[in-house]
Amino acid sequence: MISVQNLTMNYGKFRALQGVSFSMGEKEILGLLGPNGAGKTTAMRIITTYLYPTSGTVTVGGHDVVKQPLEVRKLLGYLPEAAPLYQDMQVEEYLRFVGEARGIYGAGLDKRLGWVKEACQIESVWRHTVFELSKGYRQRVGLAQALIHNPRVLILDEPTSGLDPLQIIGIRDLIRRLAEEKTIIFSTHILQEVGAIADRIVIINDGRVISDGTREELSERTSRFQNVHLVVKGDMQSVESELKLLGVCDEIHCEGHSDGGFVRFRITSRSKVPVIPLIDELVKKQKWPLAELVKEDASLEETFISLLREDAAARRKVKS
Repeated sequence: MISVQNLTMNYGKFRALQGVSFSMGEKEILGLLGPNGAGKTTAMRIITTYLYPTSGTVTVGGHDVVKQPLEVRKLLGYLPEAAPLYQDMQVEEYLRFVGEARGIYGAGLDKRLGWVKEACQIESVWRHTVFELSKGYRQRVGLAQALIHNPRVLILDEPTSGLDPLQIIGIRDLIRRLAEEKTIIFSTHILQEVGAIADRIVIINDGRVISDGTREELSERTSRFQNVHLVVKGDMQSVESELKLLGVCDEIHCEGHSDGGFVRFRITSRSKVPVIPLIDELVKKQKWPLAELVKEDASLEETFISLLREDAAARRKVKS
């Protein structure tokens, strides 16, 4: 349904995207994950034909976004991060205007208005003027305009921005239901969102794809990282120095002191060698009183941070 190949976008001398490639099939939810400024919004603006790329190709439903932009737009519903609302219109008036602009009239438009009103939970503000709405309701009205013409592809830029926890759950459920018949791309920098919704995850950093795979594939990648909690009684700097000498502790973070002179450490290892036995042997050798030595599976957040650090380290190595 969507193919992005070697996409590059320059703003003057600044390169926002460089060689971005990914693809997705029908009825798939793809999460674009990355820190602020990574290039997620630029990629979505190109897919929606809002911007033309410097180089590379993007097709949606077999249509090229540069050569056939009108055909692409017919297939798309788009919710930018800042919802495109007319402040002086009532909600119903605005959505009716958008529907007519999309070529929907009469009973067909009334049916779609009724559907988006219920699906996006905007019944209570249906007769309100847009400028009266809270940010959360504006976001939901923006989602309604993206859905009014029943598009095959839905592009959502930070769709839960400004929503309260209950509204976020509602939007998540709606996206899952929509994926039964639509292809959906959404961007976020909130790790819980991508983990809760996406079938496939593309991580972008500094305009480049650094990871692309399903949730299961990302979980497999997560297993590369060993996270260990260590609580021992001893001098913090001495313990940290001895842990470094093991050669398998890539990241050592002191998380503070506990009662009785105990020190808490969080250790991350990318070694294929099990680190728990090595740390346990070190503790016994140093005769440190031990309160806790536990291994934890890496979370999505820890995997994300580790991937960003790996990418940064690789780029520094290339430059040197």
